[in-house]
Parts: sequence; C-alpha cells; structure tokens
Amino acid sequence: MITAYRDNGEAVVISAATPPASLPSDVVWIDMLRPDKAEDLLVEGFLGIDVPTRDDLKDIEPSSRLYTAKDAVFMTASLVCKAESGQPELTDVAFVLTKGLLITIRYEEPKAFALFTAAMHRIPGGCTTGTVLVTRLFETIVDRTAEILEIAVARIDGLSLQVFGERPVGKRRPPHYLEAKLMDVASHHRLVAKTRDSLASLSRVLTFLYTVPTVQEDKDAKELCRTISRDIQSLSEHASFISGNITFLLDASLGLINVEQNAIIKIFSIAAVVFLPPTLVASLYGMNFDVMPELKWTFGYPMAVVGMVISAIVPYYFFRWKGWL
Repeated sequence: MITAYRDNGEAVVISAATPPASLPSDVVWIDMLRPDKAEDLLVEGFLGIDVPTRDDLKDIEPSSRLYTAKDAVFMTASLVCKAESGQPELTDVAFVLTKGLLITIRYEEPKAFALFTAAMHRIPGGCTTGTVLVTRLFETIVDRTAEILEIAVARIDGLSLQVFGERPVGKRRPPHYLEAKLMDVASHHRLVAKTRDSLASLSRVLTFLYTVPTVQEDKDAKELCRTISRDIQSLSEHASFISGNITFLLDASLGLINVEQNAIIKIFSIAAVVFLPPTLVASLYGMNFDVMPELKWTFGYPMAVVGMVISAIVPYYFFRWKGWL
C-alpha cells in the first residue's frame, strides 16, 4: 500500500491499479507498506530511483544500509515492533531522501509510524520538506523506543516483586512457580536486547544523516539530529542498566530455586537421620541366629521398640542442637 502525505498532514492513498499521472506538488512523504512489484515500479517511475526491496533491507553491510546514489540518500534502520506482545521483533525500515521528499519502505507496522502520522499536523512549523520530516520521524521513533524501555522497566519491577515479595508465614510457593518466572525473565531480556540492537542501528543512521548536505544546510534539522543522537546515547546506557537488572533477577531466581531444592533435600536428610538408627536396631534383631539371648526374653519386643524410638530421637536433637538441621 502506498500512502502519500501532504505538508499539512493529509493522507492520500495511491493505487497501482489506477495510478495518478503525477504526484501532488505538496506531497512531502511517501510511505510504502508491504509494497508489491507494481507499487515499486510506480514509485520508481515518479522519482527516478531504485526502491529498496525486502531482500535489500536484510543486508547487514553498512555500505548497503547507508549510502548515496543519484542525488538520493538511502538509510536502513532496525526498529522494534510488537513490543507489547510476548514476541518482540526487529523490522528493517528504509528511509530515502530525494527531491525534497521522504520515502519509507517497511514490511511491518512499528507503532512509531502511527504515532507520527497522528501528530504530524501538530508539528511546529509543519513538515514542508523531506529533511524536516525525516528528522521529526526519527525523533518520534526514539521517543517510542524510550517508551518501550519504560514498559520493560515496569514489567521487570512487577516480576521482581513476584519473585522477592513477602509470602504469608508457613506458606510455600506453588510448584514450579519460580521456573515459570524464568520464562518471563527470558521474555523481558528479549525485549531489551531487541531494543539495544535497534538503538545501535539508529545511532549509525543518525550519525550518517547528520553528514547529509541538506541536513547541514538546515539549522533546525541539524540541531535536532544532534539532540536525537544524545538521546540515543542516553537510552543505550539506560538499556545496559536494565539488562544488568535482568541478569541480577535471573541469577537471584536461580539462587532461590537452589534454596528451595536444598530445603527439599534437607527433608530427606532429616528422614534419613530419623529412620536410619531404628532401621539398624530392627535389622539387628531381624537376624536369624540360633543363639540370641533376647529372643527368649519376655520384654524383648517392647525394649527393641523403645531402643528404636530412642535411637531416632537422640540423633535428631543432637543434630538440631548443633544447628545442622
């Protein structure tokens, strides 16, 4: 789908089936969402450039993601999408500056684009050129990235309370409770990792965009690029801090699992301490020898039972006195 945006924020859908003869003169942004071959050819005919394909966007070489050709500037950034779901992903989005227009090619729908289009008409001074528009769009993308990190922090804080929160005295956690929380930790780590990758990509793009002549000639766009770059740096540091918290939460969860497993082993140890001596006594009097004085003793059975009880109680209290239980 091709959507053209005028400088006042008005959207115009362009169909490859019934293409217009030319683009309206006040169009500053052409947004291509999951374009097919016919739509690629239509935009290429309007602008005289080669539109990056899906395969082109997947190229990880910096020279293939950031370059200039035929008076057009090509940039590819990796953005986080589906952040609110349990399976966040990175999607590659191409940004092309040419003839005063911005062209974006994307195959997913990062929320930053919806936020930007909704607020495009409220941008101070408007978006009269593609240069102004791309810097404002990157500003919205970085703001959305900051929001994603805030979502991650809130989720991690909630998970931390679930793992370390106080429990009623005498009550144990449900079976496999902490093991289930490990899956939540992994999900949050994936979100933060994807966000860090996106920030690294955005940092490279903004550094390249800052050197573009049209940006250097526009004082406001140049200053905005510098501000966005500083924001990306601070967000990268914040993401590293969050990643450290996730690592701590993971280690602490594994430690609590070990503590609970040790408590279970302690129960078996206590059972062994209690029942091993009586078993020894019972085994002793279970031997089938002809000459055993206690076999003919009237009080042999009660005394054997008393001996087993005493042999169970004495080691238990001795171990407890030593603090081993």
